[in-house]
Amino acid sequence: MIIRKIESNIKALLNGQKAIIILGARQVGKSTLLKQLLNNREDVLWLNGDELDIQELFSNMTSTRIKAILGNNRLLVIDEAQRINDIGLRLKLITDQIENVQVIATGSSSFELANKVNESLTGRKREFKMYPLTFNEMVNHSSFIEETRMIPHRMVYGYYPEVVTNAGNERAILKELAESYLYKDILALDSINKPDKLIRLVKALALQIGCQVSYNEVGNLIGLDSKTVERYVDILEKSFIIFRLGSFTRNHRNELKSSRKIFFWDLGIRNAIIGNLSQIENRTDIGELWENYAIAERLKNNTYKGSFAQSYFWRTRQQHEIDYLEEEDGQLNSFEFKWNEKKANVKCPESFKNSYPNATYKVVTPQNIEEFLL
Repeated sequence: MIIRKIESNIKALLNGQKAIIILGARQVGKSTLLKQLLNNREDVLWLNGDELDIQELFSNMTSTRIKAILGNNRLLVIDEAQRINDIGLRLKLITDQIENVQVIATGSSSFELANKVNESLTGRKREFKMYPLTFNEMVNHSSFIEETRMIPHRMVYGYYPEVVTNAGNERAILKELAESYLYKDILALDSINKPDKLIRLVKALALQIGCQVSYNEVGNLIGLDSKTVERYVDILEKSFIIFRLGSFTRNHRNELKSSRKIFFWDLGIRNAIIGNLSQIENRTDIGELWENYAIAERLKNNTYKGSFAQSYFWRTRQQHEIDYLEEEDGQLNSFEFKWNEKKANVKCPESFKNSYPNATYKVVTPQNIEEFLL
């Protein structure tokens, strides 16, 4: 059994008064985690928001009816709660009106679920984000040596739990994940009126990891205006498929001020989207994969630690660039990613050192990844 980083935090809140909200993409292990935490309890009612009769149940819900449905159960778990209309108001009703009952709701779209519960449950909830498995979790499960040996494998197939625990079947599992689950919640949104363009957008972004992304250029490529591209990118980010890094600047004239890079939370999904699951030794995008891998793992780890670090990249109009920056508590730390140890002697750009003399600078390779991720 692989222990998830947020398990102890959620366990500490059980039997409390606040609702627990767990957000994360489908198949990252939200339900599995809860089943592990609650497997010895007999007072749990499990409901699945994907099922039509459960959606109908909540559409006509009153406190009297939900009390009858709950019976003697003291914990209500609602999977994929974003599929239920007015879920925020429904959870508020249960939390406010039914004593000694705690609600746990999971959702695969923060765009849908978080927006619906934030106003209704202000001060009455604790929210957690959950991602595919992490380098850190796998080190704790096996060993540091074993997991570092697996990094090339993870850069191709990613960290989805079913992928990690079914060696030899990675291709078939990723095909199903990328085709059956990836767009399930997104395409159900009323705001998505061009689903074919959305899928083309995801593929275009998958081919540009590690690069600056222009919404205008991508829009011209797939036939969407830049505002629609930006809206779709926002939805993809809130559905835990991609994340954005903005450019860091302190108003120096030569620094890019409104640029962004887009990465994928899971490289297995990214590689499946572009139809390239070839091994690391045969790839031309190894540098981009390494940068995406390291940054995604760092951000997952920061989220689980409760870090307030802000994340960026840095680039000037003269094409001087640093892959990744973090700013926390007034300290600026910068990182460059090199898959090849022989290229690890790359120097920090003089223009960056002159502008930010107190910033640290480090080159991250597979040989010193523990300093960045542990």
